Amino acid sequence: MTREEFKYKNGIIGKSKEINDLVDIIMQVAQSDISVLIYGESGVGKEVFAKGIHSFSNRANKPMISVNCGAIPEGIIESELFGHKKGSFTGAVESRKGYFEIADHSTLFLDEIGELPLTTQVKLLRAIETNEFMKLGAETVSKVDIRIIAATNKDLQKEVDSRRFREDLYFRLKAVSLTIPPLRKRKSDIEELAKHFIKGYCENNKLAVPEITSGAIDILLNYSWPGNIRELKNTVETSIALNRGKIISEEMFSELVSDYVDYGEHRNLPVFLKKSPEDADRELMYRALFEIKKDIIELKDLIVNRFNVEDFNRSENRSDILSIRDLEKDAIIKALDKTKGSKRKAARLLNISERTLYRKLKEYDITVS
Repeated sequence: MTREEFKYKNGIIGKSKEINDLVDIIMQVAQSDISVLIYGESGVGKEVFAKGIHSFSNRANKPMISVNCGAIPEGIIESELFGHKKGSFTGAVESRKGYFEIADHSTLFLDEIGELPLTTQVKLLRAIETNEFMKLGAETVSKVDIRIIAATNKDLQKEVDSRRFREDLYFRLKAVSLTIPPLRKRKSDIEELAKHFIKGYCENNKLAVPEITSGAIDILLNYSWPGNIRELKNTVETSIALNRGKIISEEMFSELVSDYVDYGEHRNLPVFLKKSPEDADRELMYRALFEIKKDIIELKDLIVNRFNVEDFNRSENRSDILSIRDLEKDAIIKALDKTKGSKRKAARLLNISERTLYRKLKEYDITVS
């Protein structure tokens, strides 16, 4: 199988050197049972590459079993991984297989491995090293034959240094390490990905495939994509859903990505480019702070434009004054009434983004009929 055939079979889109190099490594290690640790920011497609490894392995005749370790509550994570016997704990009304047993003779993909509690990491290490585990409430050991692929958006070496991740488990998992670069570091793939998502969405919804303009592509190329491929896919699909036509123009994307573009180009705020996976949380925090600042500015403009601030300050009797929260809610309701429920027109009337309006609707529990 050639590299291009492998990419097509596994839905790996991209022509950049970074992607081609990754595919070459995957095709080399897939045939063995060696553990693979995949690094990458949220949304880069770590599971897609894990499925590619599995599909090219000797275990491809059985489905890969995927587990999001960060989505399972700490109290039941061991039961989910290793299973339990009936009556082993309150609520265990019947025996149940765990993911290790389900993945026997196949591949177990442990996504967000860095979220595992330390106590579970101990048992996971033993299960990986011995291919044995014990169900909760069981008296005998179960044997399995599985291949482990793990993924994380954290720097596990730093987690080890901070004693949040076991060093022995880290070394056991990282026999082969792959780092999937964020979308902003492989911009040559953006146009191909966008067209792929356009075609897929239209085929699934039985729509004519629209043409995307060069101006629209330029906007996609100049955006930093903090949410990576997942965000690009959602943006493309939203643009089609909101503007069903024969052409996807620059205007359709400019509104959807304007919140972050404005930060870098018009507000002189720094654009934080993540240099490595450990910076993910920091960038999310910065962007959250920027979003809060944006809301404050929009709220201030809204109040200044719609109310006489000087009269407000001179007023001696303020017993009938509404809170800023009530004023904002009232302004949103009136804007929606005036625009007959059109969120887009209401957002423009209020001089805020649609994204902010949707958040405020949810915050104030406003229902649009």
